[in-house]
Amino acid sequence: MTQSIKKISNSEIEIKVEIPSEEFALYYRKAISDLGKDIEIKGFRKGHVPQSIIEEKIGTLRILERAAQEAVTQYYIKIVKENNLQVIDRPKIEILKMALGSPFSFRARVTVLPEIELPDYRKIASSLKREKVQVSDQEVQKTIDWLRRSRAKLIALGREARKGDFVEIEYFSPQIENGKKRKDGFILGQGGFIPGFEQKIEGMKAGQETEEFSLTIPQNHFVRELAGKKVTFKIKLISVFRMELPELNDRFAQSLGNFRDLSSLKESIREGILAEKENKAKEKFRQKILEKIINSIRWDIPQVLIEAEKNRLFSEFKESFLNNSKMSFEDYLAKTKKTEKEIKDSFLEAALRNIKISLVLREISKRENITASPQEIEDQINQLLKNYPDIESAKSLDLEKLKEYTKERIINEKTLQLLEGFAERV
Repeated sequence: MTQSIKKISNSEIEIKVEIPSEEFALYYRKAISDLGKDIEIKGFRKGHVPQSIIEEKIGTLRILERAAQEAVTQYYIKIVKENNLQVIDRPKIEILKMALGSPFSFRARVTVLPEIELPDYRKIASSLKREKVQVSDQEVQKTIDWLRRSRAKLIALGREARKGDFVEIEYFSPQIENGKKRKDGFILGQGGFIPGFEQKIEGMKAGQETEEFSLTIPQNHFVRELAGKKVTFKIKLISVFRMELPELNDRFAQSLGNFRDLSSLKESIREGILAEKENKAKEKFRQKILEKIINSIRWDIPQVLIEAEKNRLFSEFKESFLNNSKMSFEDYLAKTKKTEKEIKDSFLEAALRNIKISLVLREISKRENITASPQEIEDQINQLLKNYPDIESAKSLDLEKLKEYTKERIINEKTLQLLEGFAERV
């Protein structure tokens, strides 16, 4: 067998294969055997019909096509594995020569992961500064205030509602959830609702209702289909409470858990805030490094890769929507007046970014010989499986895919840690 692999473009290769005639003859005989299994000829037992009769019955061309299909499949897979080709699409196969007693040859064109020319990523990472995060006394106090409010005694009031009171309301909007009534409790004046909503409650007494009123939903509202629209509301005030906060002392700290005194509570809060801020700063810094590397590369990403990532993001979005909404996806499309294609296309920017990050991390990890050991992969999988309530749930996982996913995560994390290590801490 002879083969050649030629680069057509940054993300497309051409494979040419020629198989000797005697080797292709083996595929031809196997094709006769496979096709002849179910042929019934009078005077012969099923599966024992002579080759010459099968050829006459089926036709040489059909047998050759079956032999070619088998040969192409086996040799294509073999070449891809042996050369570690990162194929991302089905190959386009062209038979070049197919005849009895002659060598068999074919050509395959296939899209592969694009090659990228990395900039000096060590220099880029080392040129960026990572700021050291700090926690202020005000941040600690803000958390303590929240803890006190969460454990406050609620004392019912007969007066009108004022800012700082805890209120319970019932409200509805014809434009939201088909006018379904909802109940909520919150501290008045903290801005938990859209602008103008809480002001309608100030001055009301328990049992009173507002007239219907309209407010414009902010453009940045998390419910996209409501953003920028005028919505009608009606509110009933159920109760008004004064919040009696617990005294801030050692006893309060001890009531929250394994804290010796108020100082140890504050220290624990400070450590928690610091850890959270450091994680956010780390993620922000990593994105900053990747952004600078990505912007230094000339990109030529195959459309098939972009479409695959858009489809993946769309599937995640759809699954999340169906898990968190009582509305069918068809109703959602009708309500938003969008098609599935339009929603998929909205993920284009995110898809491109994901692909670029993935390719950059992959190439850096190759250059730096970063790997994941079998033990590291096993440890992470075991940690993941702890999130599954029972053995039956875990059995539904595709373990091979899980291993590949886990391996990639470990390598990516090590690569990001490497890039961070080049940075200058200030």
